Amino acid sequence: MPGSDSLISVRALAKTFGRRKGFRALDGVSLEVGRGSIFGLLGPNGAGKTTLIKILMGLVPGFEGEARVFGRPAGDPAARTRIGFLPEAHRLPGYLSGRQVLRLFAMLSGKERAWVEQRIPAWLARVGMESDADRKVREYSKGMSQRIGLAQALIHEPELVFLDEPTDGVDPVGRAAVRAIVADLSARGTTVFINSHLLMEVERMCDRVVVMDRGKILREGTVAELTPRTGRFAFELEPVPPDLERLLAGLGRELECNQRGFELALAAAELDQVVDRLRAARVSIRSLQPGKLSLEDAFIDMVGGNVGGNVVGGNTAGGGRA
Repeated sequence: MPGSDSLISVRALAKTFGRRKGFRALDGVSLEVGRGSIFGLLGPNGAGKTTLIKILMGLVPGFEGEARVFGRPAGDPAARTRIGFLPEAHRLPGYLSGRQVLRLFAMLSGKERAWVEQRIPAWLARVGMESDADRKVREYSKGMSQRIGLAQALIHEPELVFLDEPTDGVDPVGRAAVRAIVADLSARGTTVFINSHLLMEVERMCDRVVVMDRGKILREGTVAELTPRTGRFAFELEPVPPDLERLLAGLGRELECNQRGFELALAAAELDQVVDRLRAARVSIRSLQPGKLSLEDAFIDMVGGNVGGNVVGGNTAGGGRA
């Protein structure tokens, strides 16, 4: 990816917490994130994900290497006004209402009050918080607080957005709304940087994914590149012939029959032969689905035994975990 197209550019980034027996949160990380992309950051607890985000936000000083955002050093005030940020486990002022939170954070980013007031109703509707906009934040559930937190990260129309666990505590309907918002942001040219432990959400939202562990990047690529096909195929049949094993004898391996059809590992040349035999037996193929690794399977293969209770969490940037 050419550097001129990159909103985020990181070169040999390293960060150690503690002076004597320091914890190496980042160890030589290099990556590029392009305009309009949806970029996913995965890794087990302690991988360095949140430390990386906070360095790019200018919240963690004293690092080695280079971190640039919009071509400026990370933390540059001119760059920060163009960024939206939803931290993990954020704490919004409990004495403010949701509407007041949106007004405050948008104006802190340099927007005029009249401009902000025009956009507040639309964003409240977008995150499903119109009816609760004038309640105090301290009265919100976790999911409601997360929705308002997302709106405050986006209301000033940033060019780059960091979302750290954006669907944490949000119900399935809310997660679908978050996915729609993220897709719309990308379509408008906004770059979205997501750190999430919900691998299915990352798989559905992100264009590219980086997998980190122990401060290093293990793999980077598109979701398709990280979730290759397995060589297995799932067939749904009507009817399912009672002599299915005999019908498929000599083709493929690891046949698994079920009430709706079967799964079978096949070489490329064998797939057509299976279809031909089924048709010759007057069996209708209702669906044929090639199998592939899920992002969760690929992730576990990469990090192996380092996965703890949370598959991929994200924690502090100043202590033992990142």
